[in-house]
Amino acid sequence: MKTALKFLLLTAALLVHSAYAANKPVAFVSFSKGFISIFQLDDMNKIADIEVGDGARGMGVSDDGKTLAVAVKSAGELLLIDIESRKITKRIAVGKNPEFVRVLNDKAFVAYEPSNQMAAPGADAAHQKKKTKDDDDATPARVSVVDLKTGKKIADIEAGMETEGIEFSADGQWLLVTNESDENVSIHDIATGKLIKKVDTKKHGLRPRGIKRAPDGNTFAVTLELSDKLLILNKSFEVQDVISTGNVPYGVTFNAAGTEIYVALAKAKAVQVFDAKSYAVKRMINVGERCWHFTLSPDESKLIAACGRSNNLVVADTQSGKILQDIPSPGTPWGIITYPRSTGSLDFKK
Repeated sequence: MKTALKFLLLTAALLVHSAYAANKPVAFVSFSKGFISIFQLDDMNKIADIEVGDGARGMGVSDDGKTLAVAVKSAGELLLIDIESRKITKRIAVGKNPEFVRVLNDKAFVAYEPSNQMAAPGADAAHQKKKTKDDDDATPARVSVVDLKTGKKIADIEAGMETEGIEFSADGQWLLVTNESDENVSIHDIATGKLIKKVDTKKHGLRPRGIKRAPDGNTFAVTLELSDKLLILNKSFEVQDVISTGNVPYGVTFNAAGTEIYVALAKAKAVQVFDAKSYAVKRMINVGERCWHFTLSPDESKLIAACGRSNNLVVADTQSGKILQDIPSPGTPWGIITYPRSTGSLDFKK
């Protein structure tokens, strides 16, 4: 009788916890050591870990919040996870070294790199294609397009060498990718995959990494990692402004109102906040070591950074910069997104 009662109580507790988790905003954190963790956003209590394989990186969540898409480097796959059951429902081969993931409507765009060779800063594509013993295929990176409804890869768009960030135009017509070793931003027609334009970044700075569109669609912010610069492109994909940043800028986003730009500084251990019109620095939010990616909470009251080298998650008050929580998170945290979707270095608010 006591055993039966204990079982009933445990079952009830699990049901209450599941219902609580389903009805509250959550954060998904990818860890390079091979798993995804789900946290309750209001208190950052961990709900679950999901094993996915070594090299968990970019993530995207479907518009209905039912499916999480995760790039896994070791397998060369995009995994689709049913969020309610926390089970992997599909493994989709995309290509070698998948990294960045963005979801647009019912499709996931996944950057992968057939060649893992890194050129010297400022080297051109011809130099980059020189083979090494570690390269199986010294070809440009590609962006796979995966249909989330069918779970099938439906297209490949050729980008540049060492493709990093992915962004879309406001009308969903153009795909923008940052090509780190080619030192450019390439713009492609999403429907056909055709290359439309390349924006050379070398004269402004080296190693374009993060990219994010302003909410009004009129500008794009691009981080130049090795030159401590933030490049602003207009909607015609022309360089409009070049802004100095702190040490080693990486992930970037606008807030939902488009009034501020947030830039993660990998070596400065901070997130730098700029006025989106004057580009003046408004404040610095201290985080941990190598916090490449971060997100704002859906209400934008908090900033949460995934810090890979210090193995922690840092939760800060968005306006004051006060550290609210410092959560030890062994496993090399790589990226973080939320549901409901919020603006951050890996996602945008719908």
